[in-house]
Amino acid sequence: MNLVFIIYSYFPHGGQQRDFMRILNECRARGHNITVYTLKWTGDKPDGVTIHLAPVKALTRTRLYKKFTRWFEKEITNQSEGQHESQNGVDNRTIVGFNKMPGLDVYYAADPCFAEMAATQRRSYYQYTSRFIHFSAYEEAVFGGDSSTEILYLSPQQRAAFKTYYPECESRLHALPAGLAEDRRLDDRSLERREARKKAAREKLNSELNISETATLVMQIGSGFKVKGVDRALRTIASLPLETHSNVHYLLVGSGKPAPYLRRAKKLGIANKVTIVGGRDDVPDLLAAADLMLHPAYRESAGYTLLEAVVAGLPVLATETCGYAYHIVQANAGAVCPEPFSQASLNKMLLDMLEQLPTAKWSANGLAYGAEDSLYTMPQAAADLIERFESGTPRG
Repeated sequence: MNLVFIIYSYFPHGGQQRDFMRILNECRARGHNITVYTLKWTGDKPDGVTIHLAPVKALTRTRLYKKFTRWFEKEITNQSEGQHESQNGVDNRTIVGFNKMPGLDVYYAADPCFAEMAATQRRSYYQYTSRFIHFSAYEEAVFGGDSSTEILYLSPQQRAAFKTYYPECESRLHALPAGLAEDRRLDDRSLERREARKKAAREKLNSELNISETATLVMQIGSGFKVKGVDRALRTIASLPLETHSNVHYLLVGSGKPAPYLRRAKKLGIANKVTIVGGRDDVPDLLAAADLMLHPAYRESAGYTLLEAVVAGLPVLATETCGYAYHIVQANAGAVCPEPFSQASLNKMLLDMLEQLPTAKWSANGLAYGAEDSLYTMPQAAADLIERFESGTPRG
């Protein structure tokens, strides 16, 4: 197959970007020819893959995406005109998008439903903004009744939202299993081994970041601090009673703008309890070093970091809006803050979890949950579906 992968921006530490690369590598391992079109690429480039960077700029994201779309359509048209048709008279190139846009054969739903977000999290005037008009049109191009794009989705929340706002897309919705990387699978899932990993990883992290050896380490991992609910996390840490608060350290890991959140931490009186670092490649060591993961995201299609934490034996407190929050419940490996969100509820749940950490079975439960093979098969399942939906072939 000749596959065209489209992603607005690639960088090594984003969840969407990691999925993109793992699916790309699986398709490449199967012998498919892959060409990538993108606005920006940061990091290593895979061997044998042609990457085209769009020579377009704009002052706003919506204008940039429109320019990118027009550029991509022109590039594809020019290439099609310069190539001979296949024997059956069909251009056998399949276009796989990781962002919503017109012209896709397959869309990997890394993002939540925009229509639901606009209806439930924005004021009424939002529907008159240029941002709403643009993203609504691009989502309609993928999910609307006139579209033939096949959609690969990640969580039950996504399916429910897509069916609600685009009921005609139901036959084109295809569930993917969880997609943990193989390096997150532990050979030894015993609590004893978990404690040994924790001791070694924590000593290394304490030395690097100057975190107290006796502190309870609450960690959050994720890029895009606003959507990930870092403001909620800081308020929750600040709400802890003095006797608990004094022994807690919050570590935020990911790509984002730390300055506003460091200022907020100072305003809340917890500046000395907060450390923010950029995206890192040693996620397994980070998960081993922490005592609890806090992830109060406003919206999250999946949230691989939640599942990674669960199977690593790290208890998790997340919001119900996270697509993979149901894994926390199924594994009994932490707690989920329900919708509609309440800061007071999150505050209480964090305090309760911190008090129960010494005796709770969340770590053992998560380690046992990680033995399930289906948690590691997303790239293979995605590649199977992409092959099934090759352009010009029946999709029934």
